[in-house]
Amino acid sequence: MRAAIVVGATGLTGTALVEQLCENDEYVSVTAIVRTKPAFTHPKLEVKIRDFERLEEQDIEFAHELYCCLGTTIKNAGSREIFEKVDFEYPLAIASLAKKRGIPHFLVITSMGANEHSPFYYNRVKGKLEQDLIELGLQRLSIIRPSLLVGQRQEFRLGEKVGEKILKLAKPFLVGPFKAARAIEASQVAKAMIVIALYGKHQPVTIYKSPELAALDYPEIPEEDTSRETLFNWDKHKLADTVVDKEVHFHRQDQEQK
Repeated sequence: MRAAIVVGATGLTGTALVEQLCENDEYVSVTAIVRTKPAFTHPKLEVKIRDFERLEEQDIEFAHELYCCLGTTIKNAGSREIFEKVDFEYPLAIASLAKKRGIPHFLVITSMGANEHSPFYYNRVKGKLEQDLIELGLQRLSIIRPSLLVGQRQEFRLGEKVGEKILKLAKPFLVGPFKAARAIEASQVAKAMIVIALYGKHQPVTIYKSPELAALDYPEIPEEDTSRETLFNWDKHKLADTVVDKEVHFHRQDQEQK
């Protein structure tokens, strides 16, 4: 039975992730580290309200996975300095604490165009975060690179709404190498992250791009055959023949003392 920590649990993907983790039978404990109390409640969920500027090692208890869903926009942040704190400094600091705590798997959401050499500032910051996380030497790092995230946000983002409509109209033409640009539901990204945690590749660093995230789902578990013929198939349920070694000799203690 697993325990998970979610940082950034009040955002679009983080909210969906917390809800899905709480409903997943594999998890018995879910801890959300947030700056403001989320509306969602559940018996499995523990909420820790923290200031990320003062986050300490004791705030991060052991868990099997730490999901980092922190992210904002330059417009919402108000400046590049604050944007870099939320999208770069905080995730890197949290990953460092997770490593000290021995958390075996760190999953982080970056961006489709993450590249520290990108001409675009946003993508450069995301790329720098990825590179620094790789250099941190975590036990297992899964980098999640979704395209435009869609879903019901608490705050209105005009740019994303416009982009969502444009991509929806362009979807039939986004094939082949352009398929990665298709918008993706935040709830699907959340599900994909859980699937990666439970069934993903066990290697030091894995990058998951948007088309792969869109296709990930829980594996199908075949239903057990409970038909009358199977239940009363004694040949199937027959115990294997027991083999007895007749050459076994028991040594008496008085013989060993002679």
